[in-house]
Amino acid sequence: MNKTTLIAAFVFATGLSGSQVLAQGTTTPPRPQPPAAQPAAANVPVSRVAIIFSEAFQDAKNGIARFTVTLSKLNGEFQKIQDDLNQTAQRLKTLQDEITNMQRAGTATPAQIQAKIDALDQQKKDYTRKGEDAQTNYQSRRTVLFTPLQEDVAKALDVFAKARSITLVIDGSQVEGIVYAAEASDITRAFITDYNAKNPATASVTPPK
Repeated sequence: MNKTTLIAAFVFATGLSGSQVLAQGTTTPPRPQPPAAQPAAANVPVSRVAIIFSEAFQDAKNGIARFTVTLSKLNGEFQKIQDDLNQTAQRLKTLQDEITNMQRAGTATPAQIQAKIDALDQQKKDYTRKGEDAQTNYQSRRTVLFTPLQEDVAKALDVFAKARSITLVIDGSQVEGIVYAAEASDITRAFITDYNAKNPATASVTPPK
């Protein structure tokens, strides 16, 4: 290779390198990507749960006084019917014993014994019918007397819970499957005491007639 050829080769190589550098220098660099948006944090409400055992409301000694007074009123209204049923049951037992003795003694005729049996059967039917009617009337009257009281207690419990920032009250007498509840979460005694203080038994709710 002579000097002219060597120079030409050097110029070509130099030009090629310059072209690559120029090309690299004019390439647009990639734009940086913005960071991925983070999901907004969920606003979890603060809750306070309490448990109450409504069956304790009707405890004769430690429950809500109005329930005891109302139950006494209800039973008083049906006391005469209950006494009549008790007396009828005793008469039926006496008649049954009489028939049994007649059959054992053998002194009565079959017709006499059958007459006693027929009378016993009829009295049993009358007793059963009267008892069923009394039970139906008792339940109906119980609904009339207790419904306004139960509604009043429910409203009072709502006020009681809101005043103490309680967001959920579970009735342990109605909900099955409660495995554990801390003693501090049981508001039964506190509510009964509060209700009795604000609603004495003498100021009972007036039920509809």
